[in-house]
Amino acid sequence: MNQIILCNLVPMKKITENWVLPSARRSIIYFVFIVLMFILLIGGNKDKGLRVIDLRTEYRVNPLGIGTPVPRLSWALDSDSRNCTQRAYRILVADTEEDLENEVGSLWDSGKVQSSETLNIPYAGIPLKSGQKCFWKVRVWDGNGRVSDWSETAFWETALLEPDDWQAEWIYDGKPLPKEEAEFYKNDPAPLFRKSFILAQKPVKARLYISGLGYYEAYLNGQRVGDRVLDPGWTDYARRILYSTYDVTTLLQKGLNCLGVVLGNGWYNPLPLRMWGRLNLREYLPVGRPCLIAQLHISFADGSCYTVVSDSSWKVHDGPILRNNIYLGEVYDARQELHGWNTPGFNDSAWKQAVSAPNPGGRLEPQSQPPIRIKEEIRPCSISEPRPGVYIVDFGENFAGLVRLQIKAPRGTKIRLRYGELLYPDGTLNPMTSVCGQIKGLRNDGSPIGGPGAPEVAFQQDEYICKGGGKEVYIPHFTFHGFRYVEVTGFPGPLKPEALTGLRLHADVENAGSFICSDPLFNLIQEMTRRTFLSNLFSVQSDCPHRERFGYGGDMAVTCEAMMMNFNMATFYAKAVRDWQDAAFPNGMLTDTAPFVGIQYCGVGWAMIHPLLQAELYRYYANRRLIEEQYTTSRRWLNLVDSQYPDHIVTEGLGDHEGLEPAPVATIVTPLYAQSARILSQLASILELKDDVVKYKKLFQDIQRAYLGRFLEHGTGKVRPHTQATQAIALGLDLLPRKERARAVQVLIDKIKKEYHGHLSTGIFGTRFLLEVLSRAGQADLAAEIVRQTTFPGWGYMLERGATTLWEHWEFSDNTFSHNHPMFGSVSAWFFHWLAGIQPDPQAEGFDKFSIRPQPVRGITWVKAEYKSVRGVIRVFWKRDKEKFMLKITVPPNTRAKVFMPTSNVTSIREKGKSGRELPKKRAWKVGTGYAVCELGSGTYTFSSIYK
Repeated sequence: MNQIILCNLVPMKKITENWVLPSARRSIIYFVFIVLMFILLIGGNKDKGLRVIDLRTEYRVNPLGIGTPVPRLSWALDSDSRNCTQRAYRILVADTEEDLENEVGSLWDSGKVQSSETLNIPYAGIPLKSGQKCFWKVRVWDGNGRVSDWSETAFWETALLEPDDWQAEWIYDGKPLPKEEAEFYKNDPAPLFRKSFILAQKPVKARLYISGLGYYEAYLNGQRVGDRVLDPGWTDYARRILYSTYDVTTLLQKGLNCLGVVLGNGWYNPLPLRMWGRLNLREYLPVGRPCLIAQLHISFADGSCYTVVSDSSWKVHDGPILRNNIYLGEVYDARQELHGWNTPGFNDSAWKQAVSAPNPGGRLEPQSQPPIRIKEEIRPCSISEPRPGVYIVDFGENFAGLVRLQIKAPRGTKIRLRYGELLYPDGTLNPMTSVCGQIKGLRNDGSPIGGPGAPEVAFQQDEYICKGGGKEVYIPHFTFHGFRYVEVTGFPGPLKPEALTGLRLHADVENAGSFICSDPLFNLIQEMTRRTFLSNLFSVQSDCPHRERFGYGGDMAVTCEAMMMNFNMATFYAKAVRDWQDAAFPNGMLTDTAPFVGIQYCGVGWAMIHPLLQAELYRYYANRRLIEEQYTTSRRWLNLVDSQYPDHIVTEGLGDHEGLEPAPVATIVTPLYAQSARILSQLASILELKDDVVKYKKLFQDIQRAYLGRFLEHGTGKVRPHTQATQAIALGLDLLPRKERARAVQVLIDKIKKEYHGHLSTGIFGTRFLLEVLSRAGQADLAAEIVRQTTFPGWGYMLERGATTLWEHWEFSDNTFSHNHPMFGSVSAWFFHWLAGIQPDPQAEGFDKFSIRPQPVRGITWVKAEYKSVRGVIRVFWKRDKEKFMLKITVPPNTRAKVFMPTSNVTSIREKGKSGRELPKKRAWKVGTGYAVCELGSGTYTFSSIYK
């Protein structure tokens, strides 16, 4: 409206100067002028610089298959104006886009709501039905009363909201499970299912709701449905089974159609491999024959509907996937392919009828976390032939995924692909760091360590048997691997680079953060960490993508903030919290892993992930509803732990795993127990449970008192047994009396400098706190020195030894320890939180408050970082040139930032030529040691100062 200037025809001054107008004409011109001024004034209240962006429903963009009748709506603001805030909003939700264009909220018109909130506004309109598509948009008013334009239209669609909406039944091939362990290792072809149906007209809308255990691939009329792989996500199938929703409207046709599905074993039908010679997953996971449930809803232009459901009318037949297993890979015999099996008109007269399957037991829920997809193709960087007919393909980096094989060979040619992270000195494959569960060799009595029928060594490998007759392309279907190198045997003739392509797989999480600086080593460590993270994001955050692949709580606890600074983890981690609730024992004890695989010795540091993630998901994404849902589970667990340790000293569990200095479990785990009590108090405060706030605050104090009495040497700052980890954890969790903190920091500094010559000695938990503690204490230079080390131990040492992903152990291992392990990835959080300085406030709700606290360190001349919070993008760029420090920042609308400006003299701070003492009062700098502090609203700012 601001740009409608009809007076552009002739300037008013020129008209009055040159014309003598009749009174009627003057009256008309005057009237038009008044109208235009009114329009401009009204339009002037609309902030053309204020935009509503990034509309999300339940943290997702335009999601299909929302599982709640009361979805939460969120948006972000974009504006160039400083101190931009939201005063009010109006949401419209409608059945059609046309209604929205006409500003009609046929499902919900919130009206103008006086609120600054942009996150998780609950839908409050007409009750929603299953499969209902809702279009919505929003506009806002800023702090000055100016109104924005309407946002772009977004939508969501509900899933099957009620159990009774499911008309389909679980079906399978009817075969029994083997009775003897050794029989599981024999060929057991993945079943193919098909269902033909006739449509009298072409549909206007079609949705496929489907789940298959362990994994499925679906096809309509010969075309693959969607691009997800290894779907659905892994859960405790006895409690919760995830299904996906697909828009398949364009895949259907008038006349004959065919829905086809192939099933893999996944985690529902694992092999009875005895990991470490003892752990059989089949004894802990809900297991059964692969089965599927599918429901296809079809709508036509005349208002009629048609539904296709899985039942015993479907046909089933063995397929060409002879064996498939998460760990041991896949065997595919292309000679057994049934061309056109998933297309209309295929002759399935020889196929058997599907059988109603036993219900796996879990409730069906729509999958909300990011699906797994093929995200990148990786070309070989070299191919060697260390032995005749044995090729080694090097992809140049360690990653998780698959390969695509392209081959032209005679019928019956068998190609074997074996995967590993390392090579032996003679150039042959060393797969030993990636072998499933350390299953290597035989027992003393000559039997396999992995149990009856298990291979002597549990390699990751795939086999492909050619059908002949032309070019063939193969990608494994129901497995994945962690590897850098692939050993290829059986390939006819020289192996050329185009024959093998690496396919990077991971959960399709959105990128949230980026970090780069003037130090190439730091950049390589950040890149190495991100690659490790992505290698371990499938449907759980795993410890490694090959040997175990389990969701360990401890690994997640120490890396979750680093993960969230790099990627949007809102729905992924919400799923993890629910996994831990599902895995909890009847007495309330939380497990080490979720889904639970039978490992239960790690204790508090692993179980605490359940309350910890709730707290972090609130700070980063304002997810209060999750706390409301999960708090009771956390409370039961903490109460149980409290009853087990009346003296408040935890003596059981796993301590500073992979640390280089031994320390008793109690001195590591008791502080984590205290942290858990503090977190419960915080969660209770969010839920306004006053009695619990007091209860768990007191429990924290009791634990703290017992801990200090047992381990603190008063007056010295030393925490027994005086390791880097014990000092860092005590300081990082703020457990020490104020008068002991400076001494404790000095003890830590001396340990690092004098005993370890600038190196760390910490393990899983100590490393999480070490760099942060040093930086907070003004020792960022020492923290940077630790990160820079290229000799043992450290991240730089890993790089010096050729690592492209993080190791499980600080020492190089060529036989036991994983080379793709996220456990030491907390260094990435240090890059964001301390070098760049982007830190959420401890009391933040979805990053509404945060600090920008950059730490200039020796050897770094500039840092550039960006973080896309749920409220908008935060940017930091700083540069140091001799004694001058420049800081450029962007604060998103509707947020507040506390800015720590490095300076030697507050009067030297400049912004657009103004000194720090001349800035407006609201931005007055408060002087600290080595920096000045002020609080800022939204906008982009560039400051400079003298910093010596």
